[in-house]
Amino acid sequence: MNTEAPARRGAARPSRARRSAGAAALVAAGALLAGGAARAQDAGAASPAEPPGDAAPDGGAPRAAADEPREAPENHPPVLHSFVEADYPAAALAQGLQGTVVLRLSIEADGRVSAADVAQAAGHGFDEAAQAAARRFLFSPARRGDTPVASRILYAYEFHLPKAPASGALRGRVLLPGASALGVAGAEVLVRQQDGSAERTRTDGEGRFQLEGLAPGPCVVIAEASGVGRAEVETEIAGAHVAEIAVRLVQSGEEAPIEVTVRGPSEAERRRQSAEAVTVVETDRVKRETSDMGEVLARTQGVGVRREGGLGSATRFSLNGLTGDQVRFFLDGVPLELAGYPFGVSNVPVGLVERVEIYSGVVPVRLGADALGGAVDLITDQDLCASRAGASYEVGSFDTHRAALAGSHLHRPSGLFARASGFFDFAKNDYPVDTEVEDERGRFSPARVYRFHDAYRSAGGHVELGVVDRPWARRLRLRAFVTDYDKEYQHKLVMRVPYGGVTYGETSAGVNLRYEQPLGRGVSLDAVGGYAYVRGRFLDVARCDYDWMGRCDPEGAEPGETDVVPHDQVFWDHSAFARLNVEWRIQPSHAVRLATAPTYVTRTGDERRQSDPDSPDPLADRRSVLALVNGLEYDLDLFEDRLDNLLFVKQYVQRVASESPVAGDPARDRDRSTHRFGVGDALRYRLTPWLYGKASYEWATRLPSPDEVFGDNTFIAANLGLDPEISHNANLGLTLDARGTPAGAFRATGNGFLRAADRLIVLLGNDRDQSYENVHGARSLGVEGSVGWTSPGEHLALDGNVTYLDFRNTSSEGAFGAFEGDRIPNRPYLFANGSARLLFRRVFAAEDEVALTWNSRYVHEYFRTWESLGRRESKQVIPSQLVHSAGLGYVVRRGRASLSTALEMQNLTDERVFDFFGTPRPGRSFYVKTTAEL
Repeated sequence: MNTEAPARRGAARPSRARRSAGAAALVAAGALLAGGAARAQDAGAASPAEPPGDAAPDGGAPRAAADEPREAPENHPPVLHSFVEADYPAAALAQGLQGTVVLRLSIEADGRVSAADVAQAAGHGFDEAAQAAARRFLFSPARRGDTPVASRILYAYEFHLPKAPASGALRGRVLLPGASALGVAGAEVLVRQQDGSAERTRTDGEGRFQLEGLAPGPCVVIAEASGVGRAEVETEIAGAHVAEIAVRLVQSGEEAPIEVTVRGPSEAERRRQSAEAVTVVETDRVKRETSDMGEVLARTQGVGVRREGGLGSATRFSLNGLTGDQVRFFLDGVPLELAGYPFGVSNVPVGLVERVEIYSGVVPVRLGADALGGAVDLITDQDLCASRAGASYEVGSFDTHRAALAGSHLHRPSGLFARASGFFDFAKNDYPVDTEVEDERGRFSPARVYRFHDAYRSAGGHVELGVVDRPWARRLRLRAFVTDYDKEYQHKLVMRVPYGGVTYGETSAGVNLRYEQPLGRGVSLDAVGGYAYVRGRFLDVARCDYDWMGRCDPEGAEPGETDVVPHDQVFWDHSAFARLNVEWRIQPSHAVRLATAPTYVTRTGDERRQSDPDSPDPLADRRSVLALVNGLEYDLDLFEDRLDNLLFVKQYVQRVASESPVAGDPARDRDRSTHRFGVGDALRYRLTPWLYGKASYEWATRLPSPDEVFGDNTFIAANLGLDPEISHNANLGLTLDARGTPAGAFRATGNGFLRAADRLIVLLGNDRDQSYENVHGARSLGVEGSVGWTSPGEHLALDGNVTYLDFRNTSSEGAFGAFEGDRIPNRPYLFANGSARLLFRRVFAAEDEVALTWNSRYVHEYFRTWESLGRRESKQVIPSQLVHSAGLGYVVRRGRASLSTALEMQNLTDERVFDFFGTPRPGRSFYVKTTAEL
């Protein structure tokens, strides 16, 4: 007898309609059949019913084990006498979602249900609704002989959409056998309805079909293409709705499918349509291109990514004008620097990321972030349902080499899984630049030279082990990582004096543990905690004066190039962090979320080449930062998901502890604490199914980061007196998303934003000395918009976006009072992106694609210094730039496997590109990338 099979499945409707006698009889009969689904037990005995290890992928009933021993005849299972129909979740009903929840019911000796725990969740409010109904079930108790005993069973509660009297429609696509995404043109589709009538049609050139006027109820869809294959699936037509299915043909001799795939909104789509101020970038296509993460993000509206040079160079990310640590970065909700990537978001391998969520100004409490300008969350692949592997290799100009490897495996019966990934990047960055070179007589003349000390190398990997879909854990993951990078340093901010022996780098290692589990009664938990270690190094001990030809002149040279003294510095960061998120879904349309996020960082260091060995070493001082961000959020969903509102409050706590050396005296403690509150709201209102508006506001606080407070031990000095930034952030926007029209898919967004910041932290200084300082006030007011169109069949896609921001100093006193009303210098304020993709299918093989892509980016000129300082003709200006890139990609698929190659040319016109004054970026360059997936 299989004790792991679920008992009779209930069927929920949108209202508590009285069940018919026939339905009651079926339920009772199904419960009697539970003799093969549950074993009667003595009270307090351990349950023999555990979640099925061989459950079907769609969450249906697991197959009975043929070798399960039969139970003794005197044991009798419980019988359901009183069934309670669950309320259908309003949000799921509005989205047309169905689901099955597998519950573990604890039935007392008197037939009452004492506990209803979720063994297999369906989400979308189904779990809570099923639990609430099941707790009111009444059973005839299990019996051992004639004695009632307590028992535990698995019970599958199914939620089906209601039938409506109005006629419905069926829209779908017929796919080639295997795992291909290609449709079958000219396939015959027959829909046989429950009254015996049938409707026929044929697929178009992309394998799509649609039938109108179908009677509500179950039906059978039969698709067949001569010489290709045949498929027969079952689905259900809902009145006044369009059912969407995908039917995959099966070649003769293979087992025919017995289930239908119904397309629902993806997690990325749910994020886009939520009340959150978020832009979602999916990386499915760009994974096969040569673009790095910085280039992918730079194509997004409102986002600016500026680089000092080639691959691995320092990058400055900006969002609606705010930049640096004013924008926080995460990897699956863990701070990026604590997840193994302390060297910046631009150098995270694109192939390891499934999508990017960019939050503008208003940040969800679940991230536990004290961000001022927003947050960026890199989401890795969360699908653990199948074993897979992938690898890529890229080679390009300036001796660039990039490789990545990833794989995962899931053991379904036990739920155990393992994932691993690794990457390696190298670039010599020896591209030509124009500068002035000094001759033997001390005269300067223009010359084109090659950068000779700008190489970059990084490597790393991670291993992840855990379990999924267990009774005690929906997901439990242990992740360990190690990364390392080294970067040669060619010059300081402006390309004046070349260096030939200066290097810096970091090594990072750590571990984190994540636990996700529904706790019952609408409560769910998502917790992650971990430890990260970072070792940084800076070396400047060369005894040479280098020229731009890379020649070393040791005569009269003292050790050290960046300073008057040499440096051999090392520092160590030890970080511990946690993120705890608890959600209580009171009703399907009401939820409360609580988040708490403590982070503790300690830093110490050592200057190994002190000019005065008897003087105190400032790097060896004790320095630590403790930060705590708490949040409480209330989610309200009204009018069948037409209106969604998020109201939240946040609390910020920070304690900075440090020692400040004083000449001739012992070290002096300089400790300080900060405590602030914030509040915000986000609203989304759906005007039509394809048009919705959003508005959001947050009174935000950002606590100074350890790098801002302590500097970087090299070129940025410490400033222990930094105050937190505060800002009033507001967004207002409208989004159009019209898909499936006869003319193709149309999309457009328009947003306005305000960032009214006080005590803004910015990096100031000259080419020798820099530090982070508080600017007394700044205001960013701007607009951004995007438009896009994809043709029917996805043969042509056009996209474009533009951003304009007016970011000005509002200080009337202090160091910047004289520049009140000026634009904040050295920041682009007008930029735009455009792209086009032309796609051809079945060019050389039945399952191949050829894609031609074009990307353009325009940045308007801007001043490096305050605009009111000096005459315009004497100002340092970063000029306007228009840069183009083009690519050719080919991918061929066979079943689940695919192989792709991409060839790209960046900066087609060899434009002189400057993201920072006096520091040119690479000119025209070529790259080739090959990607394989299994």
